[in-house]
Amino acid sequence: MSEFILQVATSVLNGEKIDREAALRLADEPAKEELWNSADRIRQHFHGSRFSLCSIINARSGKCSEDCRFCAQSARHHSGIDEYDVIDMDKALEIAADSDRYGVHRMSLVTSGRSANKDLLDQLEQIYTKMKETTLFRMCGSMGLLTREKADRLTEMGVIRYHCNLEANRDFFPKVCTTHTWEEKVETLNIARDSGMSLCSGGIIGMGESMADRIDLALELRELKVDSIPLNILTPIPGTPLGDLEPLGIEEVLTTIALFRFINPEVIIRIAGGRQQLGADQYRCFMAGANGAMVGNYLTTSGSAIEDDLRNFTAMGFSFA
Repeated sequence: MSEFILQVATSVLNGEKIDREAALRLADEPAKEELWNSADRIRQHFHGSRFSLCSIINARSGKCSEDCRFCAQSARHHSGIDEYDVIDMDKALEIAADSDRYGVHRMSLVTSGRSANKDLLDQLEQIYTKMKETTLFRMCGSMGLLTREKADRLTEMGVIRYHCNLEANRDFFPKVCTTHTWEEKVETLNIARDSGMSLCSGGIIGMGESMADRIDLALELRELKVDSIPLNILTPIPGTPLGDLEPLGIEEVLTTIALFRFINPEVIIRIAGGRQQLGADQYRCFMAGANGAMVGNYLTTSGSAIEDDLRNFTAMGFSFA
């Protein structure tokens, strides 16, 4: 029994915030199972059995001007993905109908590129309108950097949550991307909030960052008061600068999730891209503090079958109401 893990977990359950020093000490604790179990108790205390399901539609693929080193969508890389300016309406509605049939709560249209121009927003508005007519989704959007005008346009379309991942903490971010800044992403999140949208922002683990970097990201997200934190596990994609990295092992993934839960006890921690690399072990993520998932396929990689996910989440005692 680790007295320190128990002490910190108790303080979190009592509504106290932990600091960077405590999080670093937790990361070094050898009693990993106890750390993961304590994070799960924190999840149960603040969220009960409620589980959040979301899905995405890759509404514009490839041809991106940015140089994010992890991403297959960058025009600077040679990953061989499909490229298109905007998804066909019928295809988008088919994807939406499939997710809606399984009771997925949220659907986001995601577009490649630094920012969406007016023509693209016009086309996306048509898709949102049809989805609102035919599904029960809460609508989300992820279209890169925002201006206030674009944010207001999205809220007029019925988008109630905006997604913009910080990807990494402030200090590590320049090693991930040089064509836009961490500060620009924070500005976009603030613009989205000012326009009335809630915030979804997280990052990617396994890009060469340290555990301290991940803790700093979790603290930055707490400072921004985001509502949902998607954690992606890097899928090394051939043709990208990070394509040769070794994927993270399950223990490091679980420890990272647990630390995010200790730091952000009241936020949805959503496991997104990359969990398929863990095989059956991916479901252990939801016993270490996570209480949400992106289901279906991701932008340029395939996910688990929704049926398999729902069966496993239900068996773990989660509910989706």
